Amino acid sequence: MYIEQAYKGLTDAWRYIIGGAIIFVAWQVIGMIPLGIAIFIKVAEGGEIAMDIPGMVSLLGENLFLFLMLISFAVGLIGVFVSSKLLHKLSIKDLTTTRRKIDWKRFWYIFILWGVVSSIFVLIDYYFITPEDYVWNFEMKPFLILLAIGVCLLPLQTSFEEYAFRGYGMHFLGTLFKNRWLPLVITSVAFGLLHIFNPEVKQLGYVIMVYYIGTGLFLGIITLMDDGLELALGFHAANNLFTALLVTADWTALQTHSILKDISDPAEMALTEIFVPVFIIFPILLFILSKKYGWTNWKDKLLGPVVEPPNEDYKIIGEE
Repeated sequence: MYIEQAYKGLTDAWRYIIGGAIIFVAWQVIGMIPLGIAIFIKVAEGGEIAMDIPGMVSLLGENLFLFLMLISFAVGLIGVFVSSKLLHKLSIKDLTTTRRKIDWKRFWYIFILWGVVSSIFVLIDYYFITPEDYVWNFEMKPFLILLAIGVCLLPLQTSFEEYAFRGYGMHFLGTLFKNRWLPLVITSVAFGLLHIFNPEVKQLGYVIMVYYIGTGLFLGIITLMDDGLELALGFHAANNLFTALLVTADWTALQTHSILKDISDPAEMALTEIFVPVFIIFPILLFILSKKYGWTNWKDKLLGPVVEPPNEDYKIIGEE
């Protein structure tokens, strides 16, 4: 039902192509102007130019770089909504869910669940398993600034990625190929490739793409099974926000004034950081969510055909 939501609007391929261009320009051109200006000013003042993430963090500072980087995603999100509304005549609600209205209870359920679980994992590791891998990094003033930036802008960054990939991308590919499995696979791989220039890839190698693509696959599955983006939006927001606040490292894309700093050898983290979430934790989460929301007919929802409704008389899934 979620991909069929696209048929409530206009689904011509050219509209998605133009919309994709609008989204890219909003995100990577217009949205990057503030960051570009800040770098230019710092270099003009005598700073050393650097175009990789660690270099830009060193030049601008953690909080300023994070703020300016997240601005680009916020502008990109506007690009998604503008494209959906103007080109496809599809409302934000219909881009989000098949329900009568956006179910924020779903969002907050998985946000709190994953926020608590991921925080417990970090604290257990810090206090009991490998405390030698962490140093206390907390400073009140920069942390409070980080908290404000994170709460206001990180959900916009994660929402952009969800609406662009699981929303706009799945709608386009689903209406183009008339099936569900190709949109699921292609958007998951594309989501993984979005992170290929992250510093983590340089440190851990391309094996980390298993985590990125696996996370995209998990988010795509819960979107298709639940007939909406609410769970994907909540999980992704919690994942990035709690990570940014709790722990950072010199070799990650999210370098922040977090409470803890990871000083371990990144090569030694591959097993726990990459394979455990994808092959153990995500399947457990799928089981929990399937029981809570009564998911059935997995084969058809994930692999079945996408059929254009004969008219505009759509079935609306009721609230739970």
